[in-house]
Amino acid sequence: MSDLHHAHAHGHDHGHHDDELHAHGSFKDYSIGFILSVILTAIPFWLVMTHQLAPGTTKFVILGFAAVQVIVHMVYFLHMNSKSEGGWNMMALILTIILLFIVLTGSIWVMYHMNANMMPNMGNDGGSVHGMHDMQ
Repeated sequence: MSDLHHAHAHGHDHGHHDDELHAHGSFKDYSIGFILSVILTAIPFWLVMTHQLAPGTTKFVILGFAAVQVIVHMVYFLHMNSKSEGGWNMMALILTIILLFIVLTGSIWVMYHMNANMMPNMGNDGGSVHGMHDMQ
């Protein structure tokens, strides 16, 4: 190969390498993301374990924390913002938000209907398990 080709290829690699370094987060970004992730996990865990809120309210609070945690992971660990990749990351963010909404509402819908259809007598007699009265 000619010296001109080597010089051009060598110069091109440095520019690409500098772009990659700017695309990655700093130690500070990763630390902030980690701390937020721990907090966004610990608070719902504490709410469930200590029964601070009503069960219906707790479900929606946990869903809210889950949604915020997905966004934190996307921003701090996946480095998605409106400036990188010519705006395509923003399109991926919008798609993720739509899919997150579908998954979270679908999960709540499935859990509600499974509870209503598979445990119909749970509220009638207090603490007995469905079908246990036949064994006595």
